[in-house]
Amino acid sequence: MLLRIDVITIFPEFFEVPLKLSLLGKAIREGLLGVFIHNLRDFAHDKHKTVDDTPYGGGPGMVMKCEPIFESVESLKDKNSLEHIILLSPGGKVLTQSKVKEMSTWKDFVLICGRYEGVDERVIDGLVTEELSIGDYVLSGGELPALVVIEAVSRMIPGVVGEWESVINDSLYNGLLSYPQYTKPAEFRGMKVPEVLLSGNHEEIRKWREKQAILRTLKKRPDLFERVKNERGIELDELEDLDL
Repeated sequence: MLLRIDVITIFPEFFEVPLKLSLLGKAIREGLLGVFIHNLRDFAHDKHKTVDDTPYGGGPGMVMKCEPIFESVESLKDKNSLEHIILLSPGGKVLTQSKVKEMSTWKDFVLICGRYEGVDERVIDGLVTEELSIGDYVLSGGELPALVVIEAVSRMIPGVVGEWESVINDSLYNGLLSYPQYTKPAEFRGMKVPEVLLSGNHEEIRKWREKQAILRTLKKRPDLFERVKNERGIELDELEDLDL
């Protein structure tokens, strides 16, 4: 097993089907990564298995209690290094492909799925090593974000995707959106596949795809383009060489 992921949630059934399907399910079955789901209610000690309570100071909604979360994470100490304990939270840094690559090199990590109005702040102060968000919008809980993280990270593990070239050609793998893709037929309702892709000239195809990836990113996600340009130190004359 190249990577272990432990997920803490009050809805373990949420993960049952997705973790069995497609490349992710195959990778788990073949032992390339392990994903282990833990029911937070197993660590609540009252007869109702309560994991939330009203907030001090008043206000709407409920807050997830700190005791079950601490105990659930600490129960993993013999199986997980607990070096990376991640809370899926709108207050976290937005997940990027760069972060996904980093996480794929870890030995293990824990994902805590928040619910209700959030978690007791002492979980963040005394347990969590970092918070992650998948975007600036509201979901009912951290289960969908957890699946997004697992899916994205799994693709970076050698052997999960059959051809590694498929991974490195993904949008955002190198910071840019992917180039346009086409398949048969060569013409459909007057729309033709670019001639260069039919030419068989691999060098010209490579150049065309590189140019299109930059053009697409510049047009659709100028924020990404600026970030990549700055991170790589791309000079304007390099872009001019591509005849943009």
